[in-house]
Amino acid sequence: MEEDKKNMTQEIPETQNSDNVTDNRAEVDQNDATADNVTDWEAKYKEVQDSYLRLNAEFDNYRKRTLKEKADLLKSGSERVLIDVITVVDDFERALENISSTDDVDAVKEGVDLIYGKFKNFLSKHGIKEINAVGQPFDTDKHEAITTIPAQSDEDKDKVIDCVQKGYTLDDKVIRYPKVVVAK
Repeated sequence: MEEDKKNMTQEIPETQNSDNVTDNRAEVDQNDATADNVTDWEAKYKEVQDSYLRLNAEFDNYRKRTLKEKADLLKSGSERVLIDVITVVDDFERALENISSTDDVDAVKEGVDLIYGKFKNFLSKHGIKEINAVGQPFDTDKHEAITTIPAQSDEDKDKVIDCVQKGYTLDDKVIRYPKVVVAK
């Protein structure tokens, strides 16, 4: 019996040891699962961070490229306008050369009228339009009053009577307000 007791006491610790081993294995498995989970999260974090950095770099490159394209567009746009202005300047130079050598004043007037017409076409081609002010109701968003005069009739009150300096719009935006005289 004593031997049986010794065997039992020996078996009990072995059972406890096997439970501990099982618990230790479960902990190791759990630690491995946790370690795998942490590794997965770290990999996902690195992937998202890399994606973010690449996207940020792409956006920065896009922004720089569009700014450069805008600058080039403005430069080339102004070149086209200036080339058209140069042709009008060439016409004026030819007219000035011929004015001193000709006696025909009507021909000079006709030449200047042709150049003026060409210049007006140039302005309209580039979106510049003259503001028609005389006879229109006075509007502070479209006109600049330089003086007022007494109205001759009630119909003329708050209307533009005279235009001292013409005004112009560029694509429906006022770039120079007409200076007008208003009836009060």
